[in-house]
Parts: sequence; structure tokens; C-alpha cells
Amino acid sequence: MLLIIDRIRRAVEFVLILALLAMVLLTFADVIGRRFFNIPIYGAHDITEHMMAIIVFSGLPLLTSARGHLAVDLFDRFIMADSMRWWRALINFLICFVLLLISYQFLIAAIDAIHIQEVSQELLIPRSYMYAFISISCFVSSMASILPAQASKDVHPEDAL
Repeated sequence: MLLIIDRIRRAVEFVLILALLAMVLLTFADVIGRRFFNIPIYGAHDITEHMMAIIVFSGLPLLTSARGHLAVDLFDRFIMADSMRWWRALINFLICFVLLLISYQFLIAAIDAIHIQEVSQELLIPRSYMYAFISISCFVSSMASILPAQASKDVHPEDAL
């Protein structure tokens, strides 16, 4: 099971790397075209916007499963005691609940976008697909937030990015 999860993680990381590279190359080509040839790339803003969402929300489950979110260690000595295990579990369930709420809201947004046929400004890319992707990503992240820490022990936060 861990082998399958590791392969999925590596595939998602590869997609993230390709999307980031494509976004950098697109931005570079757009700036060169605009500055030197006065010919910007049509729809570059729309493509960059969608690629940014793909990068952020593909990385969210990876970061959540690696327990790599920002944390303040001011009270770690107190909170990491065995007697505070209930507190850590409560926080994980709170994170799960918030991510499920975000997932639900984006699912509603995806359904609404289908009904009103919401599209991007220049290229007319349907927004419903992106909202659905964000909803799925938040749902997967919510499930990853309540997994036992041992399941993600071999994943390091610096590897998630």
C-alpha cells in the first residue's frame, strides 16, 4: 500500500514540476514577446491563473500528508506531551472539518459554474473543472489530515515541495 502511495506522490510531484516549469516558460515568453516584439501571448494570464491553481491545489494533499503546514512551536514542549494527545487529535479533526467545508463550498461553486456557464475572460476556459479539482484536492487533504502520523513518517515536508 505504501508503495502505491509513494508512486502517486512521485507522479503528483512530477506534474507539479512540469506545471511550474511550463508557467515559468510561458511567463518568460510572454514578457519577451511583449517587451521586444510588442506581441504578448494571447491568454497567458488565463493559462497562468489556471496553472497556479493546479500547482497550489496539487501540492495541498502532499503538504498535508507530510504534516508540512506552518506551525508555531511556542508551546511544543507542553503540547507534545503524551497527556496532550487528545489536543493534537482535536486539532487534526478541526483541520479536517475546515478542509471539508472548503471542499463543499468549491463543489457548490463548481455546480453553480456549470449552471451559469462561467468561463475565463480571454480563452473562455470553463471554471467548473477548476472548482471541481480544488474541491477534490481539499477533500483528499482533509482525509490526509486525519491519517495517523506513522502513515506519513517516511514523507518529509521538504520533499513535498
